Amino acid sequence: MDRRPIVGVSTYLVDASWSDWRDRRVALVPERYTAYVQNSGGIAVLLPPDAPERAPEVLARLDALVVAGGPDIDPAYYGQPPHPLTDVDTVERDVWESALLRAALAAGMPLLGICRGMQVLNVVCGGTLIQHLPDVVDVDVHAGSPGRYGTHVVRPVPGTLLGGLLPEPELTVPTFHHQAVDRLGTGLRVGAHAPDGTVEAVEGPVRAATAARSLQLEPVEVG
Repeated sequence: MDRRPIVGVSTYLVDASWSDWRDRRVALVPERYTAYVQNSGGIAVLLPPDAPERAPEVLARLDALVVAGGPDIDPAYYGQPPHPLTDVDTVERDVWESALLRAALAAGMPLLGICRGMQVLNVVCGGTLIQHLPDVVDVDVHAGSPGRYGTHVVRPVPGTLLGGLLPEPELTVPTFHHQAVDRLGTGLRVGAHAPDGTVEAVEGPVRAATAARSLQLEPVEVG
């Protein structure tokens, strides 16, 4: 490529206050997402929630996609009732990011899903999530504390793309999540684990694009 790649970064809608303004609806994403794109030589473009049918048109103007971290995806998308600690108040974002990921997979576009973004990718490809990790791991090192990241070790899987990029047998990463990949989506493979077995990275697609095109990702009624 003889020009700087244009990388779309998903954003989310929240009420925020600054200067003389209070409780204004804004499209928000932490600055580090755009800074990493720029520091890597790319041009960062923010993608606020939009009508899902516009996702292919939006991505046609980009070279790559980053789906940011954040709150939980509605578990109705993978056929489960919400856990008491699952945050499901992200309707616009769930719809928009799911559409972006399906369009990116169908187009064969390079994409990176970070934390929630990885989890939404897994759901789009037909997988499920563990809704609250403390229910299944003995010691929860994943959640950090309010407003502050924790840290823990991850172990890249040898022979994967991530394992090639990160050849160290293990490394320490910042962490702030209470959910994780459970059943792996079609076409995806695990790229890294935590010592307690939690999936910390997935990669693909192998058959993920076909799976994403065939799935009609809609919330379902669950008892």
